[in-house]
Amino acid sequence: MVDYLVVGLGLAGVSFCHTLEKENRSFVVFNDSSQRSSWVAGGIYNPLVLKRFKAAWHAEQQYQLLKPFYHSIEEKLGKDIDHPTPVLRRLASAEEQNMWFEAADKPRLSPFINPELYDYQNPSIDSPFGYGKVMGTGRIDTKLLVESYEAYLMKSGRLVRESLDPLRLEHKNDTVVYGSYKARRIVFCTGFGLSENPFFNYLPLTGTKGELLTIKAPNLQEKHIIKSTAFLIPIGGELYRVGATYKWKDKTNTPTAEARDELQVQLDKFLKCPYEVVDHIAGIRPTVTDRRPLVGCHPAYDNFYVLNGFGSRGVMIAPYASGYLFNYIENGQALPEEMDIRRFDQKFTQSALN
Repeated sequence: MVDYLVVGLGLAGVSFCHTLEKENRSFVVFNDSSQRSSWVAGGIYNPLVLKRFKAAWHAEQQYQLLKPFYHSIEEKLGKDIDHPTPVLRRLASAEEQNMWFEAADKPRLSPFINPELYDYQNPSIDSPFGYGKVMGTGRIDTKLLVESYEAYLMKSGRLVRESLDPLRLEHKNDTVVYGSYKARRIVFCTGFGLSENPFFNYLPLTGTKGELLTIKAPNLQEKHIIKSTAFLIPIGGELYRVGATYKWKDKTNTPTAEARDELQVQLDKFLKCPYEVVDHIAGIRPTVTDRRPLVGCHPAYDNFYVLNGFGSRGVMIAPYASGYLFNYIENGQALPEEMDIRRFDQKFTQSALN
């Protein structure tokens, strides 16, 4: 008998398990590695929406939690997963320069924005209008995080490497039973796989395919994360991650020639040095129609929970949403309405009637 069964071990699953362990709760994780979005994510933490020069949803609260949360995971795993790296927003025109100055004057944005234009020059990058510099940014190595946490749980006997079939779950006296496993509660952290879960498939999890390239560019010698028509992310040595695409119809994890061409066209608009594509990966982001997470309790089963829908900002949202879910379950703390799945109760009622 454990306190929790956790299904899935991407960013959501890792963050919730870490929260449970800090709070001395027992758990077992089922994971079949079928959902790959956390493995292929760029992993950038950045409190701004750089396309429109505004703060991301609840960015201030998420940012306060982020550093200590991942630092404690680093200490537990003995791995360096947090790589603080400045983000430079390449400005494409004098109009964008003015927009940057205006953004720097806004109280919510001023803690994150350097008000002066960053007159940085790399001969391999075309940047006639300079850059805006975002402060306090960096990259979480999400692949190393997930792999290392999986090994950590395996060593302690808390990982089951297999799919969990929701239809085989039983409810006995407020207990969740799955084969020989018993728990007080179950939490589904299965990313886009939630769309096939019969208990939660009423939720509007749309899923967005993202593809990224890894390039080798010996002459680039860039240490910043550059945001232009695409993100350019240094990942060590002469390697850089380039991303990402957004496709809504294709729900496979298979890289496509179309996306590769699209990313290279975006990259070639500002990169002036030779490069070689050495890898190309794809995954399905767990996106939601209203662009808010899916967190909370099933309308009919009071020990079934979900932690999902982080979209492209999982690195920042995961610690924030995990803490809220734990306090909601254990301490009766209300969830923010924007991410509480009760906002979709009507969809559940309609699906039950059908």
